[in-house]
Amino acid sequence: MPKEMYDFNLLVSCSWGVYRKAKREIAHILEALGDENPLVERTIAEGIIGVKTRLDSREVVCRLRRLFDEDPFAFQYTLKWVPVDLWTFSDMDSMKEGVRKLRNRIHADEKWRMIVEKRRYTLHHKIEIIRELADLIDEKVDLKNPEKILRVDIIGRYAGVSILAPQEVFSVAKPYSNAL
Repeated sequence: MPKEMYDFNLLVSCSWGVYRKAKREIAHILEALGDENPLVERTIAEGIIGVKTRLDSREVVCRLRRLFDEDPFAFQYTLKWVPVDLWTFSDMDSMKEGVRKLRNRIHADEKWRMIVEKRRYTLHHKIEIIRELADLIDEKVDLKNPEKILRVDIIGRYAGVSILAPQEVFSVAKPYSNAL
């Protein structure tokens, strides 16, 4: 796996064709939050930017909401900011191993749901991925009001896997809701 995929702890989406402007916006926002030198790189998926910040990615998301309250125009080009807990290859066995490493973050009696985002990937259908990975978690599913989200962001040969509370994703379109 390329070193840079291991390093991304945030995925940030933007509209197609605005990568350079979105990259400057991400760097500016992270600098304002205390990271003067984040790694901000294009991925093979148009509109998805990989970010490695020395800041805690979940704390960044929390602080983005406060920044949005103070200055909603700080977000001209970025659309959604998603923390990534770990990277693995996007074959089924590797993704299963990634889920096994994180599944204890969904505690007993917590309801959860899964989100799978596929980009530049045709190996498995989304329904197949959900079926295979969901079998690894025993807790109850709640598609409308989950307490935790198992999120799998597949970008070509790699998959970012995260267990997130709904409020740990920031979306400019829904800044105050639990942006699934």
